[in-house]
Amino acid sequence: MKISVLGAGAWGTAIAMAAATQHAVCLWARNEAHARDITAARHNLRYLPEVTLPSQLAIVASLPVALSHVAVDGLLIIATPMSGLRAMLQALPAGQSAVWLCKGFEAGSGLLGHELARRIRPDLACAVLSGPSFALEVARAQPTALVAASERADLASVIVGALHSDNLRIYTSSDIVGVEVGGALKNVLAIATGMLDGMAARDGTGAPGLNARAALITRGLAEMTRLGLALGAKAETFMGLSGLGDLVLTATGDLSRNRKVGLALASGLSLPQALASLGHVAEGVYTARVAADRALQLGVDMPITQCVVEVLEGRLQPVAAMAQLMTRQSRAEV
Repeated sequence: MKISVLGAGAWGTAIAMAAATQHAVCLWARNEAHARDITAARHNLRYLPEVTLPSQLAIVASLPVALSHVAVDGLLIIATPMSGLRAMLQALPAGQSAVWLCKGFEAGSGLLGHELARRIRPDLACAVLSGPSFALEVARAQPTALVAASERADLASVIVGALHSDNLRIYTSSDIVGVEVGGALKNVLAIATGMLDGMAARDGTGAPGLNARAALITRGLAEMTRLGLALGAKAETFMGLSGLGDLVLTATGDLSRNRKVGLALASGLSLPQALASLGHVAEGVYTARVAADRALQLGVDMPITQCVVEVLEGRLQPVAAMAQLMTRQSRAEV
C-alpha cells in the first residue's frame, strides 16, 4: 500500500516510520528547508532527533507530490496540529479519504475534527487515529495500542491493514465523537495534573501528592465523559484507549508536552515562558477555553477544565486553582 503522511512534526514522523516498515511511505514537510535537512541527515533534528529514519522513507516538500502518491487506493494521514487540519482538508481532491492524528477543538469555530470535516468537506470519508502514544516510543518501535475511529467501517479496516504490526496494535471504533473528545480533553487534564505535581516539587516535598493526583485524574475522566455524552458519544469509549488510556499516559508520563506546561506554570513561569521552554505545540493550551465554552453551552459541569482556563488566562495561580477544586461543595460521585 502507498501511504502519505502530511506533517513532519514528531508524531507525523513517528507514524511514517512505523508504516515504512511495511509500505511505500511519503512524508510531507511544509517547509522545503526542513524537508531537505531531514533527507540529508536521516534524522528529524527539529522534532524527533533521537531516532534514525529508515532509508526507504521518502521526504518531500511538495503537497501535490504527496497527494499524487496516494491518488489510487492509498492512505492519506494528516499529521498537522489541529490549527492546520482545515487547510489540509480543503486541499484534498474529491474522493480522497483521510485519517488525522491531531487532537483538540479548532480555535475560533470550536469544532472537533469530524465536525469540521462534515462542515467543509462532507464528501470525504474520514477517520481519526488516537490513543495513548508518545511519538518517541512509536518511532522506537516500542509496543503501542491505538484506536482508529470512523463511521465508515471500511476505512477503519484500511487503517488497520496499513498500520497494524507486531509493535503497533490498531483497534477500531465507530464512535468518532467519543474518541475525539477523549483525545482533546486529556490534554487539558494533563496540564492540571502537571500543575498539581509541580506544586509538590516547588514546596520542597519533592514528590507529587499521589492521593490528589489519583483523585484529579478520576474526576477528570468524569468531566471528559460528561462532555462526550452531551455531544453524542458512547460512555464505554471513555473507558478505552482514547479515554482512560490516553488520559493516564498524558497526565503522568514524563514525555507529555501538556504535563510539562502544567509543571512549568507551577514552577512560577508565565504561560509564554512555559510555551517557549517547551518548543513544541501543546494542544491543551488551545483546547481548554474552547472545551469550557462548549461545556457551558451544553450545561455540562467541568470544574477542572474551568480552573485550567483560569490559570492559563492569568486569573488564578495554580495553588489557588487546586485549592478551589478541593473546597467545592461535596456531592454524589457521578
